[in-house]
Amino acid sequence: MMCLCSNFTTMNVPKSGYRVFSANSSAACTELAKKITERLGVELGKSVVFQEPNRETRVDVKESVRGQTIFIIQTIPRDVNTAIMELLVMAYALKTSCAKNIIGVIPYFPYSKQCKMRKRGSIVCKLLASMLAKAGLTHIITMDLHQKEIQGFFSFPVDNLRASPFLIQYIQEEIPDYRNAIIVAKSPAAAKRAQSYAERLRLGLAVIHGEAQCSESDMADGRHSPPCVRNTTGHTGLELPLMMAKEKPPITVVGDVGGRIAIIVDDIIDDVGDFVAAAEILKERGAYKIYIMATHGLLSADAPRLIEESAIDEVVVTNTVPHEVQKLQCPKIKTVDVSMILAEAIRRIHNGESMAYLFRNIAVDD
Repeated sequence: MMCLCSNFTTMNVPKSGYRVFSANSSAACTELAKKITERLGVELGKSVVFQEPNRETRVDVKESVRGQTIFIIQTIPRDVNTAIMELLVMAYALKTSCAKNIIGVIPYFPYSKQCKMRKRGSIVCKLLASMLAKAGLTHIITMDLHQKEIQGFFSFPVDNLRASPFLIQYIQEEIPDYRNAIIVAKSPAAAKRAQSYAERLRLGLAVIHGEAQCSESDMADGRHSPPCVRNTTGHTGLELPLMMAKEKPPITVVGDVGGRIAIIVDDIIDDVGDFVAAAEILKERGAYKIYIMATHGLLSADAPRLIEESAIDEVVVTNTVPHEVQKLQCPKIKTVDVSMILAEAIRRIHNGESMAYLFRNIAVDD
């Protein structure tokens, strides 16, 4: 009798599986999801994501997800806020459909640059992390967060994968005479990442420093947030020491780039003004070819035109963000596929395997 009951119980326990969904309403944004599912050998989950006439986001899941582990792949197009709402609504729809686990695969995490206090602003990245948790996500797979400390904003696990092995492989296989190259950091803030690339490629390192650099680091730490103290007559309060205003030195290149191939590395390339300025100064210093290597190719506004007209020879980015339109506008833009590592991360998480293999030979400063 006990044996019969045991068999009956076993037959009625549903086998836990996993499904992969795309939360994008744009066809261009589903390309990465299709590549990942092809590598996994599974079909993309049946769902419909669309915008109502009044621009509200609607999601209809067309199959049962009860008791299953669900992976939601969401690439971020130019319309960032719509993509975020698509992800939130789909996660909540899967949560209310009794999915066991909901794991977001977000190769480029939006609002990652807004991870520090700026004057009287807010840390939007922390807000987004809280919204994703509230919507039902239990885990996130992402790639090359703008700041690694962002992982601390989440109340659930975050796997921050790295694109550097794919970009380094591209340098070794696609750049002729790369042994004559030098890795360049376009600002002192990017020096650690550049040093990591230089050490693994056994190349030299150069750093651009000076007035042409972005002032993000000057505003990001909240030091300007207290209001200015006005001088009032008769006030006998504490007198603070007078601080001298910051002034950047003239632009300089620390390191010899003469007669070398200059490879500038960074995590995000969006507004390309800094990269174009860096390329010009490197040309003046004698570099005969200039490459840009970045994980996330946002390439907003007039970026393709500016790249095409600049001294930059090639811009290499991964497919974490769709940029097919920009590639049509500028043939200098090349793409490296990272669907392999995203698919392997999904497989390992589902099977309960260690993720350490995906981080082998990865430096802390990548």
